Amino acid sequence: MQLKLSHVSKTYQTSTEKIHVLKDINISIDSGTWVNVTGPSGSGKTTLLRLLSAIEQVDEGQVLIGSMDTRVVDEEERRSFRRDYIGYIFQDFQLFNQFDVLTNVMIPRLPYEPKEVVKEKAESLLEAVGMLHRKRHMPSQISGGEKQRTSIARALMNDPQLILCDEPTGNLDVENRDQIMKILRDIHQEGVTIVLVTHDQELTKYGDLHFQMKDGQLIDKTVQIVG
Repeated sequence: MQLKLSHVSKTYQTSTEKIHVLKDINISIDSGTWVNVTGPSGSGKTTLLRLLSAIEQVDEGQVLIGSMDTRVVDEEERRSFRRDYIGYIFQDFQLFNQFDVLTNVMIPRLPYEPKEVVKEKAESLLEAVGMLHRKRHMPSQISGGEKQRTSIARALMNDPQLILCDEPTGNLDVENRDQIMKILRDIHQEGVTIVLVTHDQELTKYGDLHFQMKDGQLIDKTVQIVG
C-alpha cells in the first residue's frame, strides 16, 4: 500500500500550552516498502503511526493511505478502511486477558465472517507464527515473545496491505526480538508495506529505509522512495 504525507502537522492542546508534535512532515512511500523510524520518546513517532492508521486526523496537510484521503472521509469510513487493510502491532500486545490465544486472534473478524471460517484462518496464522500449540492458553500463561507472536497473528487476520508496528520488540529480550523480526521479514517478502517505529537502533538493519525523528520532524524532511 502506498503512503503519502504532505506538509503534515499535528498539535495537542494541554491546559497551559499547545504542543507541536509533528511539524511539516513530507514523505512518500511506495507499496511494499519497509520503513523504520527511530527517535527519542516524545519525538512524534507514535503520533505518526496514528495518523497513518487514520486513528487521528491531521491539523494541517494531507495524509493519503492507498487511495484514501483521511481528511475527506468520515470516522466510519476510516474505521472500515483500518479493518480491511491495516494491521497494527503494539508494544504492550493489547491482548484480552479474559480470552484464550485463539479467541484473541479471532476477535477482529468475528463480527463480520462466520465463526468457523474465522477460526480456521486464526489457527492457520497461529501455526505460521509458531503459536498453534498454545491456542487454548490464556495470555497470563504465555511469555512476552509468545504474546507478541499472538498479536502479529491477530494483525494478519484481515490480510493487511499495511502493517504499523509501535515498538513491537520493546518488551522483549534479544532472542524473542530476533524471532519477531524474522516473522516481520517473512511478511514483508509477501509485498506488505511496513512502517516500524522503535528506540532500538539494532532493528534498522531490517527493512528498506531508515528515518530519524527529532522534535516532531524527520531529519530528511522530503524523501521519495523508489520501489
